[in-house]
Amino acid sequence: MAVPSWVDRLRAARKTALVQDGKRKVHYLFEDGKEMAEEYDMKTSQLLSRKWREKNTLGGSGKWQVEVGEPTSPVLGALESELIKESSSNPVFMRKDTLTSFQWRIRNLPYPKEVYSVSLEKEQRCCVIRTINKKYYKKFSIPDLDRYQLPLDAAALSFTHANNTLIITYQKPKEILAAEEQLQKELKKIKAANNGDGDCKTQ
Repeated sequence: MAVPSWVDRLRAARKTALVQDGKRKVHYLFEDGKEMAEEYDMKTSQLLSRKWREKNTLGGSGKWQVEVGEPTSPVLGALESELIKESSSNPVFMRKDTLTSFQWRIRNLPYPKEVYSVSLEKEQRCCVIRTINKKYYKKFSIPDLDRYQLPLDAAALSFTHANNTLIITYQKPKEILAAEEQLQKELKKIKAANNGDGDCKTQ
């Protein structure tokens, strides 16, 4: 059965946890050397961010790639900050999940809702955003569905537009909801084991 394979990888990964600023931070080290870092809200267990890092060709650690959460690090050099300020009117694509859905937000898109179309490309396993004025085009995958090897369902996809932001929502399948619930139980066990260390580190 395909579903347990990702769950088994999570269980087999070496996990360390830290509680800091109302967040549970979990670091996973997988057998193939890949790293995943997640942050959860302590009160709601909602996923706030997820990042991945792989070894580079020289065997060192590569850069973190953001999957969920703000696309840029809050700690930036002065020059990098200036560059970001200059392009602040460009569309900013980010993923921000809820407990029951995957959600993507594209800021700085001023066009009304009727300009956009959002569809699934089932063969390529991705979502596609188009505009009738051809001002914006974006293709993106849903890595969670790929990891669990679940099909894309057009009925789960919807979108809305408000405050210059296009919000795309994909309802999580029941298989993923069940797996996430189980994962939260396991993460709480890790937190209990690491809570003392975590508190010491944050003081």
